[in-house]
Amino acid sequence: MKFKINKNDILDILSKVQGITGRKSNLAITSNILIKTTDKGIILTVTDLETGFEGLYPATIEKKGVLTINSRKFYEIVREFPSEEIQISESDNYWIKIGNKNVEYNMVGLNPDDFPETPIIENVDFFTIDSEVFRKMIEKTIIITGASDEKRTHITGIYFEVIHQEDKNLVRMVSTDGNRLSKADCIYEKDIQLPQAFGVLIPKKGMNEVIKFLDPSGTVQIGVKNNNFIIKKDYETVIIRLLEGDFPEYGDIIQRGSSYAIHLDKKKFLMMLKRMSILSSEDYKGVIFNFKDNNISITTTNPDLGESKEDMNIDFKGDPIEVAFNPRYIIEILSVIDTEKVVVNIIDKEKPCLIEGENDDTYLSVIMPMRI
Repeated sequence: MKFKINKNDILDILSKVQGITGRKSNLAITSNILIKTTDKGIILTVTDLETGFEGLYPATIEKKGVLTINSRKFYEIVREFPSEEIQISESDNYWIKIGNKNVEYNMVGLNPDDFPETPIIENVDFFTIDSEVFRKMIEKTIIITGASDEKRTHITGIYFEVIHQEDKNLVRMVSTDGNRLSKADCIYEKDIQLPQAFGVLIPKKGMNEVIKFLDPSGTVQIGVKNNNFIIKKDYETVIIRLLEGDFPEYGDIIQRGSSYAIHLDKKKFLMMLKRMSILSSEDYKGVIFNFKDNNISITTTNPDLGESKEDMNIDFKGDPIEVAFNPRYIIEILSVIDTEKVVVNIIDKEKPCLIEGENDDTYLSVIMPMRI
C-alpha cells in the first residue's frame, strides 16, 4: 500500500475524529483509524463501537491496500509535518512509513482485519435538514446531562422524532434528566416530504460528536435504518447505534396552562443569575426567586459562605410567588436561546416553570422547582 496526501485535505477531519477514537472501548483497535484506498482517494473510518464515521478524501494512489494506524499519533504527525505533501506506505508486519525526503516516521500498525465492520447502509429513507438548524437543536438538548444509567436510557439519550400535524410537519429533539426538559423543533411546511412518524433514542455522546461535522451552511441527510441513526453529507457519513428503551410521555409538562408570562431581557437576567450563583455550592444549589408586583428578587443563602440578594424590575402583576430553582439550569437554558428577550412561564412554587425565547416557538425548556 502506498499513497500521497496533502496535509490540508485531512488535517481538519483528523482533529474532529479524536473525540471518537479517544473514547475507551472493549477493543484496543478502536483507537486507530482505518485507511483504505479507492479509485477516488482514501476512505478514513473510525468507531468507538457506538458512533462511527467514514469519509472520502483526495489522495494520489500508487499501490492499493488498507491499513490501521494510531489516530492520535497520526494526527499529531500530520499537524506538525513541515511540508504539505506526505507519503504513506505499508510494509511487512503492518509497519507504516510516513514522510518525505527529509522527515520519516516508522510506526507499528495493527491488522486491519481486526477492525470492527462498518454497518452496511442501503435503501435508507433519508430526508433533508438545514445543517446549522440541526446543530442548534443538538446544542439545545445536550445541555441536559445525567449520570450514565443503563436502566434509564432516556437520560443518556436524546429522543428524536418526526411528527405530522394538520398544518405542518416537525422534526423534534427532546432530552430530560427528571429535573428538567428541553425541546427543540425544526418546522417544515406541510408539502415538504418527511418519513412516516417515528421516534428513536440517540446517545448524547454520539450527538455531541455529530456537532463537529456539521457546517454552518448547507444541508445534511438524516435517516434511520437497522437500529442506526445516520447523518450523511456529500462525502462523509456518521452512524450512531440507537439506544433501547422508552422515552417518557412529555406532552402534559410542556403545556403552559394558566401561567404568568414574564418577559425578561436575556442578558440582564443571565448576568443576575451568574452573580447570584457565586455563593451556591454542591450542597447548597438552590436560590430563592420572589416574584411580586413589578419586581423579582433573587436570594442565595449558603451557611458555609454567606448570602447575597439582588432585585430587578419586571412586568409582573399577580399573587406573590416564592420558589426555589437551581440557577445553573436556568443559566444553561439562557445560553442556548437566540432571542434578546426570554419568556418565563410560572404558575406557583410547585409546578414546572417553562422558559422560551420571545416569539420563538422552536425551543422550550422546563425546570422543576426545588423544595424550599
